[in-house]
Amino acid sequence: MNNLKYGFVGLGQMGGPMAENIARKGYNLSVFDKAGTNERAPKNTFAFDSIKEIAGAVDILFLSLPDANASLEIVKKLAATNSCTTSLVIELSTIGVDAAKDAWQILNSSNITYIDAPVSGGQSGAKAGTITIMWAGPRNILEIHKKIMMSFCKNLFHVGNNAGQGQALKILNNFLSGTAMAATSEAVAFGLSQGLDMKTLLNVINVSTGQNTATSDKFPNRILTGSFDAGFKTSLLTKDMKLYLESARISKTPIDIANAVMELWNGCNNSLPNSDFTEIYNFISRKN
Repeated sequence: MNNLKYGFVGLGQMGGPMAENIARKGYNLSVFDKAGTNERAPKNTFAFDSIKEIAGAVDILFLSLPDANASLEIVKKLAATNSCTTSLVIELSTIGVDAAKDAWQILNSSNITYIDAPVSGGQSGAKAGTITIMWAGPRNILEIHKKIMMSFCKNLFHVGNNAGQGQALKILNNFLSGTAMAATSEAVAFGLSQGLDMKTLLNVINVSTGQNTATSDKFPNRILTGSFDAGFKTSLLTKDMKLYLESARISKTPIDIANAVMELWNGCNNSLPNSDFTEIYNFISRKN
C-alpha cells in the first residue's frame, strides 16, 4: 500500500459503492458529498465538510458527480483554493466532451493534472467492482495509479491522451445502450401482441443475432421480474443521450437514429419522472 492520501467527492448511487470498494482495499480515503457526508461516508473513511477542506488534505481526488455543472463547480473551487494539496483529479462522472476539455483547461492553469475517466457498468457493477473505466490521459499516469483503479473496476482501458476522449467513448456507449433499451422494448411489445411469452422470446433472442445488453440483462433481470431496479435513472440516461446528440451535431456525424431515440427518451423522462431507465419499456409498450 502506498502513502498517498486519496479523496472522493460524490457518494451517490455510483460514487458511494466505488468509494466503499476503495476503502475496503485499505487505501487512505477521505470523502465529501454536499448532500450529507456523514450519512453517506463508507466505513474506514474520513468525512470532510467542504471541497476546500478535502482539497487541502489529499493528494489525489476522484469525482463522481451527476452532471457537468456539478463537476465544473468543484473544479473551479479546486483551482481557487490556495491551500489545495491535490495534484491529480480523476473524473469518473459523465459530463460530456466539452465540459471535460473545460475542466482540463481550468485545472491545468493551476498545475493540477486532470484525467477524463468515465465509468460504465451501472450501480450493480459499482457495488461488485466490475465497472469499466475509460481513461483518457497520459498512459504513464495510468500505470502509476493502476492498482487503486483496479480496486474498484474490472476493465481498465487507456482510450486516449486527451480530456474529452473518455467522455466521447462513454456517451457513444450510452447512446448504444439507450438505443438497445428502446428498440428492445418495441420488439418485445410486438412479440407479446402476437401471443409470445416474454421469457421464451428472450431466451431465443439471446442465442440469436438480436441479442444485446437489454435482452441479456435488463429484460430478464429487471423487467421480466417487475423490479425495474437497474439503479440508473431515466433522467441520467436522457442527459447522456443529449450529450451524445449535441456532440454528434458538432462533429457533423449522422444523427438520424439518435434524433428518433432522443425523442423517445425525452418522452419517457417527462412521462415517468424519477423512474429507473428500464421503465422505458412501460412507456413504450403503453403508447397507442
